[in-house]
Amino acid sequence: MIKRKKMISLLLVFTLVSGMFVQTYATEIDDTKKKAEELESKKKAAENEKTSLADQLKKLTGEMEETKKKISAKEDEITNKEEELILAKADENEQYESMKKRIRYMYENGNTGFVEILCSSKSIGELLNNAEYISRISGYDRNMLVEFQKVVTNVENQEAELKKEYKELQTMQDDLITKQDSVNELIKNKQSEIQSLTSELGDTKNKLAQLEAAAAEAERKQKEAAAAAAAAKKAQVAAKKNTSSSGSSAGSAGASVVSGNGTFTHPCPGGYISSGFGYRTQPIAGASTNHKGIDFAAATGTPIYAAAAGTVISAGYAGNAGNLLVISHGNGLLTYYMHCNAIYVSAGQKVSRGQNVAAVGTTGNSTGPHLHFQVMLNGTPVNPANYL
Repeated sequence: MIKRKKMISLLLVFTLVSGMFVQTYATEIDDTKKKAEELESKKKAAENEKTSLADQLKKLTGEMEETKKKISAKEDEITNKEEELILAKADENEQYESMKKRIRYMYENGNTGFVEILCSSKSIGELLNNAEYISRISGYDRNMLVEFQKVVTNVENQEAELKKEYKELQTMQDDLITKQDSVNELIKNKQSEIQSLTSELGDTKNKLAQLEAAAAEAERKQKEAAAAAAAAKKAQVAAKKNTSSSGSSAGSAGASVVSGNGTFTHPCPGGYISSGFGYRTQPIAGASTNHKGIDFAAATGTPIYAAAAGTVISAGYAGNAGNLLVISHGNGLLTYYMHCNAIYVSAGQKVSRGQNVAAVGTTGNSTGPHLHFQVMLNGTPVNPANYL
């Protein structure tokens, strides 16, 4: 009984510890999920920013192409205007030379006063402003010269304006190139950020998968431990009940029953063989394909009898075997009674052949209520059918 209590305590402690692990995993899983969501959000935002930058770059490229066309057109306009200016200056100069010829003619005919004024004039404009001598020049020559001067001035102004516009276009193109370089650099940086986020997100998702798998395993172990503890507790209560009803710690649920003609009496005459000794198809995950005993299927609570007289060497919960009873019969011969619902004897107790020592159950790793009856000879499992 003390051994059984210790086992129950250990199972309860294991259940508590497993629960703590499950809770720890749950917290870490939540944190990891939040991190994954944040990374997903950051990645999506970065991708949107990259798309926006790509659109800006496309727009800038279009503007640069348009500006390039304008610059080319402006260069043609300036070239044409330069040619136009040359021709206008040539016309002006030709008219000026014609006027000088006529003035020279006047000089040669004795009009020296006018020549002196002309020689003292610093420019054509100053000459024309000398009203006293304007009348000496023919109206036609003067008007033509003025017109040619106006043309030259207009062409010069137009050329200056074109050059100003050309410079502005060049400045605009330089600005667009600078912006293009800046956007390209931003796109490059954004791509690096996306790659970094993608890598971190992948690591986070892998970690999340590992945590979820570990949490599921911890939860499974917790449930197994809780079930084992509950089964052990139930067996303990049943044992106490049987002990109090018989007035003895070694009391049994029923009278002794001896059946069969073999070395051993049948351990469970109320059941039928559901799985024989030796190789079998795995009946449940975790179960062995090498069956070391014989399974007798029976209803829960069906009596289990000692196969022969002997000494109980173990009575309590034992993991996959559930509630396990082991009886030594001497000379290296042991019998095992697994998956019991209740055990009516305790370790160290002497039992007789056919004594009701336990009841059929489905504790441990079991597909349903049955008795797994196993015979061990010098540490090796042998076919129980040879003894029944």
